[in-house]
Amino acid sequence: MIVRKEADGSLVLIAQTNHAELSGMFAANWGNEQFARPRPYQSVVRATIYHDAGWYRYETQPSYDPATKATPNFPQVPASAEQLAAYQWAIDWLTDIDPYAGLLISRHRTGLWSERYHVLAKPPMRQRGPLSEAIQEFKARNEARQAQALKSLDVNEFAINYHNLQVWDLLSLYLCMSEPKPETFELVPTGYGRDSGVAMALTPRDRERISIAPYPFTERPLRVCYAYKRLATSDFPSEAAFLDAYYAAVPATRYFEFV
Repeated sequence: MIVRKEADGSLVLIAQTNHAELSGMFAANWGNEQFARPRPYQSVVRATIYHDAGWYRYETQPSYDPATKATPNFPQVPASAEQLAAYQWAIDWLTDIDPYAGLLISRHRTGLWSERYHVLAKPPMRQRGPLSEAIQEFKARNEARQAQALKSLDVNEFAINYHNLQVWDLLSLYLCMSEPKPETFELVPTGYGRDSGVAMALTPRDRERISIAPYPFTERPLRVCYAYKRLATSDFPSEAAFLDAYYAAVPATRYFEFV
């Protein structure tokens, strides 16, 4: 869950699965004269929409510490045995529906423990400490499965799709994590050639409109949104009280327009 504590003391809570749906909007609308449409289209878009399905279990009951008056932002959620099992469930679940999409979210998950395999120089990747033995085992097991599956696929095409998934994921996080600010994504693939890539500049014009250059989407402008919940306070006497407020909060929608 993405957790934002606002200046007025309220909490904005964005489910990882809602953030992923926003990523999917980018994938589904990607492509024009300069940028290649994803291929295979449905599998790539499906993977992007469900790339964070491993968070479904946690988001049924997000944790809250009454001592610190805080619920953890997603990077602070421990990679417990239960959470690793949820990640594996998501990979296996989507693989059963669409093997290509499942392979993409498997690569995405292991890549998050490897600085996204260094496919982007900007924005800078979050630095991680040493990986636990359980994470190393999870990563090694799934990377071996990926290598086996890739023997029957176009490896370069898959690499570009993985690269684009990181772009779409980070574009969504760019909107969800904080108010938009000037940012550069580098390099962003323009096609399926081995050397096709550009620096992409994002420049907010106001709270809702963002200039993106070069422009990558099919429609211009592109209007997108994410769902969130707002709690009036972060001060709850217990985890149960926090959960009561979280469940009762009515979802709202934040819209943006790329121009």
